[in-house]
Amino acid sequence: MTAQGISERARVVLKALVERHIRDGQPVGSTTLLREAGLPVSAATIRNVMSDLEERGLLHSLHTSSGRVPTAMGYRLFVDSMLQIKPLSDAAIAALRVELHPDKSSSELVQAASSLLSSITEQAGLVTVPRQEANQLRQVEFLPLSGDRVLVILVVNEREVQNRIIHTQRPFSEAQLREAAAMVNQRFAGQPLQQVQERLLAEMCEARSQIDDYLQASLDLASKALDQDAGEDECLVAGEARLLGKATAEEMLKLRELFDAFEQKKDLLHLLERCTRAQGVQVFIGDEAGYEVFGNYSVITAPYDDGVRPLGVLGVIGPTRMAYERVIPMVDVTARMLSAALTG
Repeated sequence: MTAQGISERARVVLKALVERHIRDGQPVGSTTLLREAGLPVSAATIRNVMSDLEERGLLHSLHTSSGRVPTAMGYRLFVDSMLQIKPLSDAAIAALRVELHPDKSSSELVQAASSLLSSITEQAGLVTVPRQEANQLRQVEFLPLSGDRVLVILVVNEREVQNRIIHTQRPFSEAQLREAAAMVNQRFAGQPLQQVQERLLAEMCEARSQIDDYLQASLDLASKALDQDAGEDECLVAGEARLLGKATAEEMLKLRELFDAFEQKKDLLHLLERCTRAQGVQVFIGDEAGYEVFGNYSVITAPYDDGVRPLGVLGVIGPTRMAYERVIPMVDVTARMLSAALTG
């Protein structure tokens, strides 16, 4: 007897059934399993083994006369004790090296990571963007443009440069913009952006009470320049349409709910937040994720960091019959290479 108290023969049958179901998405019958498992037994013996696995909650049948499909518990046993991880292909590693280059900004890197996860695994790829408190202000410059527009050049962390255009409530001369930038750099350089934002808002209220119009306008200018969360998603999801390509008729019925979850992102973000504090790859199969909408899907995640602190989580979501032997190492290596790129 082995894991979960099942015999070696039952393990071979379960492994063959799961692998076949992953390949074609159809219930697997005893005749097919006899050929797949390669055991020197009869089809009747295979059916008895399948019945035993079904009683243990590892398989279930969609119809009385049909073959069986794995349950979430069956997939869990398969992933934990039968899965043979495959190394990434040379092409996948080459793509990761090109797209996750240290010279790219953090926003470019997380976008590239989500796209790569989707394209290589053929599932939906997801990455949470680095938390605001992980970004530190290094330097800011303001350059006047026509009308009430100002170009903001923002240096975040060690080397990430962001350019954005903001609209001001009053015109500023070039000298005034230099003075405002000098004030911000002198007082706030090296501090987390979220903390800078909070201090700016507090000082804006104080300036309002002192009726200092120019100080008020300068602080408002700085606050707009550092408002990096405006219009920015907390989680990037790429390749949702890929889930349609290989979905069976039964899986199509559940995809609408999953796509709604992608749009709302509330449950997805809660799940990923839990994974930020985890070590290494996490595999959630079906209801293990803790949310009903993920009941027919698996979520595979890994945290990434900048060498000092955790920044976020990346992963893949797809049907429970995904190719775990390829997806798990892809998630693991992508997280490591994204961390290396962000570390520089």
